[in-house]
Amino acid sequence: MTLWKRDWTPAQINARMADNMAGMLGIAVTEIAPDALHATMPVDARHAQPFGLLHGGASVVLSETLGTLACIMTLPEHQRAVGIEVNANHMAGVKRGESVTAICRPLHTGARTHVWQTEIRRADGKLACVSRLTCAVVDA
Repeated sequence: MTLWKRDWTPAQINARMADNMAGMLGIAVTEIAPDALHATMPVDARHAQPFGLLHGGASVVLSETLGTLACIMTLPEHQRAVGIEVNANHMAGVKRGESVTAICRPLHTGARTHVWQTEIRRADGKLACVSRLTCAVVDA
């Protein structure tokens, strides 16, 4: 059984993100699994802090992007998602020149709020960041 109420494809989502922050950071949705949204993001000059590691803010953008998309995809057409809180814990650095993968899954999908968790991993599989996004569900 799938969570999704909207029949979107990764290509459609990526095209929609092309001219906003997610697109500018190279975030790409790679898979819409029955219970999760998967994505990748490079780590280059756009994402690095002064010491050449992935900036925590870029991880938060990745998490909020996936969490909001996932939340919207579970809602009927007359509802939207609005992010109201995001937090992130950074566990391991990611060097400039590498890339990260992310998997976003629901922790709670209520009538008025959702909580989505995103795990961001380095190429070697090590957990780099875990982040939670709380969204309010509102009428469009």
